[in-house]
Amino acid sequence: MNRPVGTATRGTTNPNRLRRMDRWIAAVHGPALRRSAAPPVAVDLGYGAAPWTAVELLQRLRTADPRVAVVGIEIDPARVAAAAPWAREGLAFRHGGFEVPTAGRPALIRAANVLRQYDEDEVAAVWARLRGRLAPGGLLVEGTCDEIGRRHVWVALGPEGPRSVTFATRLGSLERPSDLAERLPKALIHRNVPGEPVHAFLRDFDRAWAAAAPYASLGARQRWIRAVGDLARDWPVTDGGRRWRQGEVTVAWHALAPAA
Repeated sequence: MNRPVGTATRGTTNPNRLRRMDRWIAAVHGPALRRSAAPPVAVDLGYGAAPWTAVELLQRLRTADPRVAVVGIEIDPARVAAAAPWAREGLAFRHGGFEVPTAGRPALIRAANVLRQYDEDEVAAVWARLRGRLAPGGLLVEGTCDEIGRRHVWVALGPEGPRSVTFATRLGSLERPSDLAERLPKALIHRNVPGEPVHAFLRDFDRAWAAAAPYASLGARQRWIRAVGDLARDWPVTDGGRRWRQGEVTVAWHALAPAA
C-alpha cells in the first residue's frame, strides 16, 4: 500500500466544534448534493483523535440529502482503528491523507484545522490535489476554527479553484470582527498585514461594526446585520440576510486573495 500523503495533525477535536461550518455546507451546497444522480459521498479529512466531527457531518448533511454517505479519513492508523466502533450505514473510516482514498470522486471534502501546521507555500499544492479528487460540481471546504467552535473562517473551492471566504462566529463572544483574524486559514493568516486585501477587509469590517454600535441595544445579531450590510457597499459580499442572521458573512475570494 502506498504511504498516505501528508502528516498527522494534533488530533484535537470536540463535539459540535464544526457545527457552523457543517450548517453552512448543508445550506449552501445542499442543492448540489440533491442534484447528484448517485448518492453523494462527503469526506471528513483529518477528523482527529475522535470521530465526532464525521458523525456530526453525516447527521447534518442528511438534513439536506438523506442519501449522503460520509467517509472519515485519517493519516494516523490508530485513530482509524479507534473510530471503527462508530462506523455504520452511511459512515465509514479509512486510513489515508491528501490522496483521498475513496472508491469514487466525493461531492464534498471538508478539511478543517488540517493545514495550520503546514507552510503557506504548501497550501496551493494541497488545494490543487484535493480539488482534483472532487466530483464534477463538488466542493472543497478548508478552514480553521477555535477549540469549541465559536469562531471559524473557511475557504470554499470548486474544481476550478477558490470561490469564497466565509467568516462565522458566535456573536455573543465577539468584541470586534477582526477577532476572527486568529482563525484565518493558512492561505490568509500571514497576509493580515497592511497592503494585503484581507487586512483592509478586516479594517473596514471593524469600522462598520463601530458605526453600527447604536444597534447593539437591539442585540449583537442586529449590530452584525447592520455592519455587514454597510460592508457590502464596498466589498463583494455574496450572501444575504438569512446567513448574516447566523453570524456569517461570505466574500468573493478574488477580493481577499493574497496580493501578488
